[in-house]
Amino acid sequence: MSDTPRRAVTLRHRFSSTSPIVIAFIALVLGLVLGALIIIFTTPVVLNAWRDIFHSWGSPWHAVKVTADNVGAAYRAMFTGSIIDPPGLWHSITTGKGWDATMTPLSETLTYATPLIIASMGVGIAFQTGIFNIGANGQAVLGGIAGAAVGSMLHMPTIIHIPLTLLAGLAGGVIAGAIPGLLKAYTGAHEVIVTIMLNYVVYAFLLFVVLSTPLQQPGQQNDISRMMDPSSQLAPIFGVASGLRVSYGIFVAAAVVVFAWWFLDRSSLGFDFRVTGANPTAARASGINSRAIMVLVFLISGGLAGLAGIVQAASTTHFIDGGFLIGNAGIGFTAITVALLGRNRPMGIVWASLLFAALGVGGRSMQASTGIPLDLATIIQSAVVLFVATPVLVKEIFRLRTSPTATVQLATKGWNS
Repeated sequence: MSDTPRRAVTLRHRFSSTSPIVIAFIALVLGLVLGALIIIFTTPVVLNAWRDIFHSWGSPWHAVKVTADNVGAAYRAMFTGSIIDPPGLWHSITTGKGWDATMTPLSETLTYATPLIIASMGVGIAFQTGIFNIGANGQAVLGGIAGAAVGSMLHMPTIIHIPLTLLAGLAGGVIAGAIPGLLKAYTGAHEVIVTIMLNYVVYAFLLFVVLSTPLQQPGQQNDISRMMDPSSQLAPIFGVASGLRVSYGIFVAAAVVVFAWWFLDRSSLGFDFRVTGANPTAARASGINSRAIMVLVFLISGGLAGLAGIVQAASTTHFIDGGFLIGNAGIGFTAITVALLGRNRPMGIVWASLLFAALGVGGRSMQASTGIPLDLATIIQSAVVLFVATPVLVKEIFRLRTSPTATVQLATKGWNS
């Protein structure tokens, strides 16, 4: 078979079978459909329109129009609030003005996605090794603490201060990752339990640091740290005056993506990681030191999570407080979902991070303009992950055939022993 027909067969299998690309696209569509149904059944004006469909011959069409208008308005607000407003883009193209306002939605999405990509890469590398690192959020918090301390309490030129601040965040995450790594490798402690509990320890340490140490803002009684020096901040790429918050942290995220790709696909240590995740017994039989792998995966995964924490602080708030990355802002927990959605692969994680960032940023815009709660975006995110994680269900719903060249499975095998 020549190269051209062979490529055609490969593309047909990739885009007409149960490949990860098809599953992810269908999952997104199903998530949006579920979101539309929720809008229909929770919006009074839509329900009233359907309640009156027998009042006149035109009532059914009116109900359909009201439904389409409300669902369309919600998703239009989500799109324009997270990516771009087409009329605004056309205005900027034709007049050369208003580019800052036009690019603000995309800037906000990239700002949200930047630390999420970094943290998700760390979680994805751990999952590839069969290790469930559920402590990425605590590792990100400790990285933020260490980086904020260096960024606010040391004073030096920018060319030295920024790398040192990022390295401090990386080191904080490494320390937080080393604890469960060593416990699992040398005592057999289960990493899920240890990392979950360690999150709470780090949260308590965060409160202690911003309330009872020199890192607390002088003259303040609140749980807030010193402001990071301008020389340690990741400044907006287009300048503060533009109002576009996307910072040079995006280049840090790009470097992490390249590192993750090289590490997993090109390095011998990355090969050991993947072999250990695929078949721990075979890895031990081939001479791979499982204890060393367990520790190293936590050091790398925790370090990337810590880097994500300081990138978040250095790019946006420029300080940390008692609620730093806790609650809905916990990128470490979102990173677990993003890594699974991206199949633990670098480019898959990038696209999944951008999707989650767009849904989160667009959800806030939707709530502001239509009154539909932000929770709808969370429901859509959850539905997408549910369908991606259950490819057999999607296959049965849409009668997809199995590709002989592609399989759909998560890299993680189950509770690691």
